[in-house]
Amino acid sequence: MATEKVQVVEKILDANDQVASQTQTLLTGSGVFSINIMASPGAGKTSVILKTIEKLSGKMRIGVIEGDTAPVTIDADKVMAMGMPAVQINTGGQCHLDAMMIDRALKHIDYKALDLIIVENVGNLICPAAFKIGTHANVVISSVPEGDDKPYKYTNIYRGIDVLLINKIDLLPYLDFRMDYFQQGVEILNPGLTTFKVSCKTEEGFDQWIHWLSQQVDEFKNRIHA
Repeated sequence: MATEKVQVVEKILDANDQVASQTQTLLTGSGVFSINIMASPGAGKTSVILKTIEKLSGKMRIGVIEGDTAPVTIDADKVMAMGMPAVQINTGGQCHLDAMMIDRALKHIDYKALDLIIVENVGNLICPAAFKIGTHANVVISSVPEGDDKPYKYTNIYRGIDVLLINKIDLLPYLDFRMDYFQQGVEILNPGLTTFKVSCKTEEGFDQWIHWLSQQVDEFKNRIHA
């Protein structure tokens, strides 16, 4: 029975990866860069996305795909209130987004009119790491209040990412968070990982994140138009 379960899981992941590859090809062909933002609940995913939209407003056309386990549209409504298109995915209780969900969501957004799609994955540090969804870059947000031991407890989520945002650094003076210890754990899993220390409240470090993201979009568009 154990062998059968492994084979079933492998088939599911293989099918998912095929759809993810097709989605990435679709977005690339349409000139749309995409990022997958993952984090635990309360790390500040939505706050980072809203602040990113605010900083890039007028400079870039952005769409957001919101993943949630419950049929609520609170986060999507916040994005649309800022004048950007958003699609809400109700996972039906599943703890992650998968490639098929993203494929369906793209049918409800005019992605060809966008420069950037931001996917907000379900708040979870385990399941999202296993499922590719077709984006061009994977981002994890860790926040200071979560503690400095997350890289040691949730190793897989840090291994396959392109960028790490350490959020809520304005709280560092008030919490026992050892930045060196945290980053040492990340470095073991993902050497040289691009990392930004940010605060949505004070905007500290946010310009560096925006510069990196803008550069990625520009370089992406230059490559596909070369």
